[in-house]
Amino acid sequence: MTLRSSLLFAPLLAGAHFAQLASAQAEVPNVVTDMAPIQSLVMQVMGDLGTPDVLMPQGTSPHGYSLRPSEAKAVQDADVVFWTGPQIEPWLEDLIDEIGQNTRSVPLTEVEGATLLDVREGATFERHVHDHDEHAHDEHDDHDDHDDHDHDAHDHDAHEDHGHDDHDHEDAHEDHDDHDHDAHEEHEEHAHDDHDHDDHGHDGADGHAWLDPMNAHVWLGAIAEELAELDAENAATYRANAVSAQEALDAQIAEIQAELAPLSDMKFIVFHDAYQYFENRFGLSAAGSISIGDASAPSPARIKEVQDKVKEIGVDCVFAEPQFNAGLVKTVLDGTDARSEVIDPLGVTLTPGADFYAALMDEVVNSFKACAGE
Repeated sequence: MTLRSSLLFAPLLAGAHFAQLASAQAEVPNVVTDMAPIQSLVMQVMGDLGTPDVLMPQGTSPHGYSLRPSEAKAVQDADVVFWTGPQIEPWLEDLIDEIGQNTRSVPLTEVEGATLLDVREGATFERHVHDHDEHAHDEHDDHDDHDDHDHDAHDHDAHEDHGHDDHDHEDAHEDHDDHDHDAHEEHEEHAHDDHDHDDHGHDGADGHAWLDPMNAHVWLGAIAEELAELDAENAATYRANAVSAQEALDAQIAEIQAELAPLSDMKFIVFHDAYQYFENRFGLSAAGSISIGDASAPSPARIKEVQDKVKEIGVDCVFAEPQFNAGLVKTVLDGTDARSEVIDPLGVTLTPGADFYAALMDEVVNSFKACAGE
């Protein structure tokens, strides 16, 4: 081939090369996640192969969220949706069932090996003694083999039988004020505005499971196996990325255990009951919560019960959250020496990305240390 002909064919050869690259890239699944903590875990597994979309804007509460049309379309177009679970997002389960006929649904709370805790009843809680010197890491022996995760453990068709109670959701979420819910009238039913909060979510389980980093450890393996099944060509990369992420998370869990061990006797009240998984993992015990687990507005009787508990046991601090009404915390603190600290289960101020989950865990740790006066 002459120089001239080489130059003539160069654009065609380059075009063919780029077409091959595009074809390879197209094989990477189109992945959607529900919120930033889950997006972070999926990003760690996908690495340089792709970036998963996230449905809910940063800092938005998952309780009763209503998707915009573009977000609903993302679910419809996705190959797979990794989401926390129906305990906290029943509206997303309904939406996937309705419009995601070709979308694989992976509710992470239903992955084999994940820890699920029952919701705590009442405004105040009995103190539990946790033996976590061994608990936090003994479970690693059970979960380290999740690279060989049995994919049948989360049969996606099995979720069709989950029932949904009607949802009477009192709107305590100020972060939704600027959200255009009217733009998506065809999906408003997924907000479950008629939900009865006495049922505390799906099947009586607490949905804030991402706040147990050992759950995240399990989920990393499950995410890798799901992606490996969808994209066999890159299966080894997904699995290797998951192992690396699990090792880094294991090290962080050990560090958190050491940092929080001296705080086991700390007395605190949370704004809404979102931290049970973190407490259970690291030997902490909330004395009560101003709101129940779905962050709906508490009754006057509930506020009075929490106020009495604060005075009775000499609570160290009451946690406020950036998404919710700080005035309720001031009411509970009135007439006591307890102080207010801020804690955030969603990492409102953090930058989304692969490092988000580790940063969220560190932020929660720092909130507890601030509560203890450190």
